[in-house]
Amino acid sequence: MKPVLALVGRPNVGKSTLFNRLTKSRDAIVADFAGLTRDRHYGNAKQGKHEFIVIDTGGFEPDATTGIFKEMAKQTRQAVAEADVVIFVVDAREGISAQDYEIAKYLRRLGKPCLLTANKSEGMVASAQLVEFFELGLGEVIPVSAAHGQGIRTLVDMALAPLNLKDPDETLEEAAPGVIKLAVAGRPNVGKSTLINVWLGEERLVAFDLPGTTRDTISVPFERNGQKFELIDTAGLRRKGQVFEAIEKFSVVKTLQAIESANVVLLLIDATQGVTDQDAHIAGYILENGRAVVLAINKWDAVDEYQRELVKRSIETRLPFLKFAAMHLISAQKRQGLGPLWASIAQAYKAANCKMTTPVLTRLLLEAVQFQSPKRAGMFRPKLRYAHQGGMNPPVIIVHGNSLEHVTESYKRFLEGRFRKEFDLVGTPLRIEMKTASNPFADKVKD
Repeated sequence: MKPVLALVGRPNVGKSTLFNRLTKSRDAIVADFAGLTRDRHYGNAKQGKHEFIVIDTGGFEPDATTGIFKEMAKQTRQAVAEADVVIFVVDAREGISAQDYEIAKYLRRLGKPCLLTANKSEGMVASAQLVEFFELGLGEVIPVSAAHGQGIRTLVDMALAPLNLKDPDETLEEAAPGVIKLAVAGRPNVGKSTLINVWLGEERLVAFDLPGTTRDTISVPFERNGQKFELIDTAGLRRKGQVFEAIEKFSVVKTLQAIESANVVLLLIDATQGVTDQDAHIAGYILENGRAVVLAINKWDAVDEYQRELVKRSIETRLPFLKFAAMHLISAQKRQGLGPLWASIAQAYKAANCKMTTPVLTRLLLEAVQFQSPKRAGMFRPKLRYAHQGGMNPPVIIVHGNSLEHVTESYKRFLEGRFRKEFDLVGTPLRIEMKTASNPFADKVKD
């Protein structure tokens, strides 16, 4: 499982800038005024061999009791609850504020690993101005500049040090040979636990008509027609001996970690509510991680024809990137449509681990080029010469040739369709990488 770092602090201290620096992205909106971030924001980051999840939060007021600040405080408490290490960000230029004291008091009370980080400290590494932050009682002050990238590596090294992470090669969570790890993912109260209970034939998981009933990721062994599975019910808040005021309905971190560790993900969507932003985010993360996926629309019996048509249209418009996935209309409570799910799950797993020989891939590539050549870019037209498989789960096809940097995304989708049809790649993402041959005379100096 990837470790989780949460960025906490009062408004406008540079948390979102630090988030963007750690994740090497521009996902968090940054502007020079306070209160821009309100919800939790999640991103993947990597330093050296170690990958981790970063959570950006809004300005934290622990004692807020009304309005938007109360909701922002709930979001921050949830982020702290999900985190393995908390990074408390303060402003080195402005010094300590009363709000910093309140946040420090809250973090000390939790007893969770916490690093005190003084942002905007460019040119102040040895400054006496940083000494005042020791008053917060959180130990050493780590000076960084998120905007300029100073001190970031040291900060991450110190954040990951207490976790005693092993080399990634030693921590791969592989299922036993022949066992398919199946994660059931979706929003709160879509029927994940109910579906697994129906499969198991017993009330193995607590199922109740209240969002967030499941509070941890639960793994259950299961066997069907000789095939062994490990069913993973994605779930809620990880509570380590603490009762938090804000018990979130949905733990993003747990779902992300379950998706990463699975071979196949069954994405459940509630027919009574249609496709929401949260559904789209989960689907996007599944695709980003290259996991095989099967789409199931639950509670199909509870909607009329008009609502059914709306759900189908919302899937077409909001989840067009999952066209390769099989879709099933089910009712977990009434046990309708569950049989065909297993065939699609097995098919998706088989497709994700499909072996494709170089001669067949090259033949398909050349036939595709003959049928439709790639678009010319200036004086050059990309020349696609041969292809071979570069990986599985998800399948990766590497195409070699010349001037391949000019191959358009639409032409890659055209090639993807040809490869999918030939190898029956239903239920798995397919990645196509272009590798241009280097010019052996590029470094030659003319006489």
